[in-house]
Amino acid sequence: MTDTQSWTAIVMAGERPGGDPLAAHFGVPAKALLPVLGVPMIGRVVRTLLDCPSADRVLILAQQPDRLMAGELAWMAADPRVSAHASAGGLADAIDAVAGSDAAPFPILVTTADHPLLTVPMVEAFLRGSAGADVAFGAVERRVMLAAYPENRRTWQEFKGAAYTGANLFALTGERSLAALDLYRRIEADRKHPLKLLRHFGLGLALRVATRTIPLQQALDRVGRRIGVTVRLVELPDAEAGIDVDKVSDHAEVEAILRARRG
Repeated sequence: MTDTQSWTAIVMAGERPGGDPLAAHFGVPAKALLPVLGVPMIGRVVRTLLDCPSADRVLILAQQPDRLMAGELAWMAADPRVSAHASAGGLADAIDAVAGSDAAPFPILVTTADHPLLTVPMVEAFLRGSAGADVAFGAVERRVMLAAYPENRRTWQEFKGAAYTGANLFALTGERSLAALDLYRRIEADRKHPLKLLRHFGLGLALRVATRTIPLQQALDRVGRRIGVTVRLVELPDAEAGIDVDKVSDHAEVEAILRARRG
């Protein structure tokens, strides 16, 4: 991986079966269109990605992408750097269908439409941190988040020495990374069957994760060896990288942060 290599940025903008309760609360047809200070979330995310020096194209994946690129977001359809693909199935299936194609050549950055606090420095820091790995994902450590936003409520994954929340940033740097997508797909299929899940990780690793006796990167190293890829945790120093919009309270917090950014 070199600093001059251009990334494909994929924006996941799919909808839950039966509709999203947050979209319903705000009266918009899709969560990605939820307005944040009057601007649909997905528009904020795409503009940020287009401003990133490392990304030269943006691909939107959604069940009905055309309706996300109309009206005040018609500028996305008019920009030759932005394209869209109708997706089906889960996250892994949607990405696997396009990864490595002309529409989404490697290396690939994946993020989500509900991350309106995303900034160019966040993205560039994450991509630098992913260098040399087949797969990487961004996360914010709990102490970083609580130092900046002590009232913030996130879901924390506990490991030895630290707890993390995801930053909705993922890197797939080449064909080898598809093995991680396949693992994710199998985990999703077995997520309601704990005994089946053990097959993917092994009893020893599962016990160490459950008892919080292994650091996250060491756990990722062991998973990576099982499937033949290198997996990298990229800890981001900016707490806002770990804040997306999943709840009404998140929406209020994000709008407050963006107002403060305006100064």
